[in-house]
Amino acid sequence: MALLAIIRLRGRADVPPDVERTLELLRLYKKFHASIYPDSLPGIQGMLRKAAMWITWGEIEYDVLLELLRRRGRAPGNRPLSDEYIARATNGKYKTIEDLASSLYKREAVLHKMENIVKPVFRLHPPSGGFKGSIKKPYGAGGELGYRGKEINDLIRRMI
Repeated sequence: MALLAIIRLRGRADVPPDVERTLELLRLYKKFHASIYPDSLPGIQGMLRKAAMWITWGEIEYDVLLELLRRRGRAPGNRPLSDEYIARATNGKYKTIEDLASSLYKREAVLHKMENIVKPVFRLHPPSGGFKGSIKKPYGAGGELGYRGKEINDLIRRMI
């Protein structure tokens, strides 16, 4: 079991309706939006296969998850996350962002079910240094789309 980071790399033009609905279910409405889901979630693998030509995904590491929450995480109302806010919003269950990240990484909590505390979508920048391949080809064929495993962490670090 792993925690998956999913990033939408292609825009909204010419997306088939069924793929657009799948991207909405993953909460990936715009280009460079990212979301975090456990791979054990029912139906997640089918949704990833359906939208594979618009997204990239892989297993996120703890330190990258922590940096993502600290720098790009937002509370409802679009305020940046802080330790004080996390402690207040969770009634002391999580005292810091590190506690929240640890709980998410151990899959004791699920980000998409905590949307009243933390927005389940992260808005990222285009990657510094640009993409290494085409955003129209799969990752294995010299492109950027589809499953990329642990290499997702390098991409996320460049996009934060």
